[in-house]
Amino acid sequence: MTDTSRTQCVNDGDLLEQLKAEGAVMILFGGEHCTVCRSLRPQLESMLATRFPSMAAAYIDCERTPAICAQHHVFTLPAVSVYIEGKLTIEAARAFSLTELMRRTERPYTLWIESKNK
Repeated sequence: MTDTSRTQCVNDGDLLEQLKAEGAVMILFGGEHCTVCRSLRPQLESMLATRFPSMAAAYIDCERTPAICAQHHVFTLPAVSVYIEGKLTIEAARAFSLTELMRRTERPYTLWIESKNK
């Protein structure tokens, strides 16, 4: 990834729990040797930047931190989880549509933004 990436690489379980609890975060569970994961990451970053700018992005390398992946029941790659204020809102794994992921993320994200603005 380039230095302009807004995705935070996380290799500490406590930091991940903090990110999940604070606001909204989309987590990509991937691996260095997963070509799909490597191509998916910039697409997710673009989607977040254009459609969900207030949502944080995190990347977990399951090859380097298998314990974190196992704790989140990630046993196949790629996997994406969306947490809003600590609650697991969306999960997608292996073969999934980015369009469908975006569609599924819109409503909980919009509700979260609206609740912040009250």
